[in-house]
Amino acid sequence: MKNSRITILPMLLLAAACTAWILQAQTAKKQTPMTELNTAPEQPEKTVTKTDAEWKKQLTPEQYRIARQAGTEAPDGEIYKQFKKQGSGTYYCAACNAELFSSKEKFDSRCGWPSFYDPSKAKNVKSLPDPDGRRVEVRCNVCDSHLGHVFTGEGFDTPTDQRYCINGTVLKFVPEKAAETKKQ
Repeated sequence: MKNSRITILPMLLLAAACTAWILQAQTAKKQTPMTELNTAPEQPEKTVTKTDAEWKKQLTPEQYRIARQAGTEAPDGEIYKQFKKQGSGTYYCAACNAELFSSKEKFDSRCGWPSFYDPSKAKNVKSLPDPDGRRVEVRCNVCDSHLGHVFTGEGFDTPTDQRYCINGTVLKFVPEKAAETKKQ
């Protein structure tokens, strides 16, 4: 009887992990689109600090889960499809509006998440080693929101050989033409 409990536990854990993965995949199909703006948002001049309650009020539940709890959106979701269709423009933090990336550094890594080879505003992006030591986390340097991870040395034909693998849910996009129209 004791040996059967030992055998059942890994099976239960595997079943729970599979269920969680299936639920996450189903959620990806129901993603709300990445926010698209007609004009560039005003840039924060100092560090943005808010209470947990304020973040919950400002962000959607999915944005909160990713940005404030270091979550990850499911790969190949609607936001990724939207990202792949977006033309020239700039990507901002959904939490604080800090400029993060540009379509000039965007590339298709076919990983299921938005990919960039470098930030457009390096001062607004910070990298920290994950506690497990296997990955490097990318966070907004202005509001400390989790954005994704950066990987180096994967052999992509980019100037930096880096892949900033970013959750599109925590980005806002401003098309270049919209920003140009506002300037005129």
